Amino acid sequence: MRNIEIGNYETINSSLPRSGQQIVAQHTENDIIVYQAYNPSIADYAVKEQRLGGNAFSYNRMSWIKPNFLWMMYRCGWAAKENQERVLAIRIRKKSFLEILENAAISSFRTGHHESFDAWKNELADKEVRLQWDPDHDPFGNKLTRRAIQLGLKGTSLKNFGQRDILQIDDITPFVEEQRQFLKKEQLHQLRIPVETVWNIGHPLIERKVGIINENSNAL
Repeated sequence: MRNIEIGNYETINSSLPRSGQQIVAQHTENDIIVYQAYNPSIADYAVKEQRLGGNAFSYNRMSWIKPNFLWMMYRCGWAAKENQERVLAIRIRKKSFLEILENAAISSFRTGHHESFDAWKNELADKEVRLQWDPDHDPFGNKLTRRAIQLGLKGTSLKNFGQRDILQIDDITPFVEEQRQFLKKEQLHQLRIPVETVWNIGHPLIERKVGIINENSNAL
């Protein structure tokens, strides 16, 4: 896998917060990796062309990206679910990710966060990006207290992501399949995953807008 730092699961997990809503990802100063899982036809095109497209891919549907590796593994069953047999690691610039966040609407109404129910409904109808905070998961799929972000893109936001923003696409399916064998044997001490840390985005307005909650802070 190109330019993806891999480490021991237990070591990485011990360094992450136990609670809160943060962006946990592999990231550098300028870019961040997000994950998607597709069928072989879509994945083959994406890897070859280094963008999303082809006859099997539709820009008329919502497509979800996840910066958290284990959340992606939970969603695709470690590349074992139908039409999610191929896992792609997609590197984009952080400024592109921030643009996605700025255009996001949280998928569920929250008293105290949204001005009103009607204001939330209007924002949801107006925005092209849907944001969800879901329980993060351990390698076996068990829910954690910490919550992970996923982003659904459609319309212009999806086209910008798929055709303009991507720096690199890697098919990491062989790595995923290799690690799946350690899970079957319950050998977590041998499990390896991409090294991930909390990205403190440094934009208070965006943090407030999307509902980022640091560990031990009050919920928004």
